[in-house]
Amino acid sequence: MRDVTPDVPAPHRRSFLKYTGALGTAAAVSASLSACSSGPESTNDTGEGGSGANRTLTAVIGYGNDGSWDPTQTASAFSMAANHHIYEGLLDTDPISREPYAALATEVPEDPGATSWRFALREGATFHDGRPVTADDVVFVFDRILDPDTQTLAKGFFASWLKEVRKIDARQVELVLRFPFPDGLSRLTLAKIMPRHVFGRPGGWDDAIKGKAVGSGPYRQTAHHPKSNTTFEAFDAYNGPRKPTFRRMNWLTIVDAAPRVARISGSSAGAQIADNIPYANIGQLEGSGLTVAGGAGMNNLFLMFNTRRKPFDDVRVRQALHYAVDTEKMVEVALKGHGRPATSFLDESNPSHRRARTVYGHDPDRAKALLKKAGVKDLSIDLLAVNVSWIVDCLPTIKSSWDAIGVRTTLSPQETTAVFTKLDQKQDYQVVAAASNPNQFGLDADLIMHYNYGPGNLWMQYTRWASDPVARQLFKDMDRATREPDAGKKKAMVQDYIDVVAEQAVLYPVVHNELMTAWDAKRLSGIRAQPYPGINLLQAEWA
Repeated sequence: MRDVTPDVPAPHRRSFLKYTGALGTAAAVSASLSACSSGPESTNDTGEGGSGANRTLTAVIGYGNDGSWDPTQTASAFSMAANHHIYEGLLDTDPISREPYAALATEVPEDPGATSWRFALREGATFHDGRPVTADDVVFVFDRILDPDTQTLAKGFFASWLKEVRKIDARQVELVLRFPFPDGLSRLTLAKIMPRHVFGRPGGWDDAIKGKAVGSGPYRQTAHHPKSNTTFEAFDAYNGPRKPTFRRMNWLTIVDAAPRVARISGSSAGAQIADNIPYANIGQLEGSGLTVAGGAGMNNLFLMFNTRRKPFDDVRVRQALHYAVDTEKMVEVALKGHGRPATSFLDESNPSHRRARTVYGHDPDRAKALLKKAGVKDLSIDLLAVNVSWIVDCLPTIKSSWDAIGVRTTLSPQETTAVFTKLDQKQDYQVVAAASNPNQFGLDADLIMHYNYGPGNLWMQYTRWASDPVARQLFKDMDRATREPDAGKKKAMVQDYIDVVAEQAVLYPVVHNELMTAWDAKRLSGIRAQPYPGINLLQAEWA
């Protein structure tokens, strides 16, 4: 990971597997790798039971809980959602608007455009083991994130603009920026403050990866059983802004759709809320009295090309394959209307969205003409794809669309871990279809684009495109936009370089789709469906 760019770090395969815990989680967040339980056997409860105000809230999460739980490393949907309840940043953000609010810090800086921000820690803030939160804990976390010799996912969100974090006294810290960067305030939620006395010990970070979680947030982790469930209890000493409203919570991990839907539906429903609801089950769940709502955001099916493999080094071929896809049919048939054809890399609800100069409407004649200009005949494609259920539903449309322009297409959906293991091992491939949702990290376009594009990041390693002259100029334009202090100019610069990303179509969305959440509104209030995986219950309560 280069210190000068905010790209996703590119550790070798073993480190990536170990630390993200969910291979390509942002690429297909349903995948995760196994880990050992960190809880003693005495905590092996299921979280059920209780009545009245003490009853247990049971949630069903459609993603694995066996990925990394280290907040500086994880991209796991389950653990990221859980960590928002267990840990605090100096600032945290609203789960929908992503506006920052004071969490461990006492206030949001008055001048977002300053080159240093001072934060005082909340009086009386304590970790779940009873020890006070201090400035040393804040410095401990940021030192890890900014350490040039430590590869963390969080580094890609901070290293380009944050120079260092200094201790002022026991309860005050100063963040020193490389240049004014107002978007950094909302990114502080990605730096969860962790106790140095717990995770600074030998083996402490390995414990965090395996599932040990000790924070200062409203809920403390009481048990963690990979591939089964994780339980929480209200932290009575919490004195922060978002009080715990549930005495206990039990989050079940059920990746398969049928049992997940069954757990929340019917007279014997054992849960009050579930995410990752299949479109085909919306009517059934609404008919049983549940509320089902969607969040539209960056969740997308993308095509990624191996630009070292001919003919995919030719931009005309990549464009042709995008123009060929009948995206309206895909939205109607596979997504049941819960999506839109991509009009930019960013989804249409993003504040920085502008319709790209190149929009890939369904145009098979244009696709054929582009292939002819590229001199491509008798093209056969083995489409490597993740087996996430909604992606699999979309694949037949891609195949029929490509077959219709004379491109013989074979579909090869595989376990997500298998797909990304091949990519990490630099095995040969032609085209990959997978899912991505960088909204779980934030909304700002700079973050989203650098997550996917940059000279040293993982995705550009997969595409083998970073050395292309167009790519090198793109990366320079992106870095200039990052450093632009004027918000309006920065937005225009981002939109301009997204036009290049759209035209090149190296890694580019086909459709953006909604993520659906279902809950029992007769029992829960304050629920808001979010446009990225997981749930946030910090403003929910019993109805």
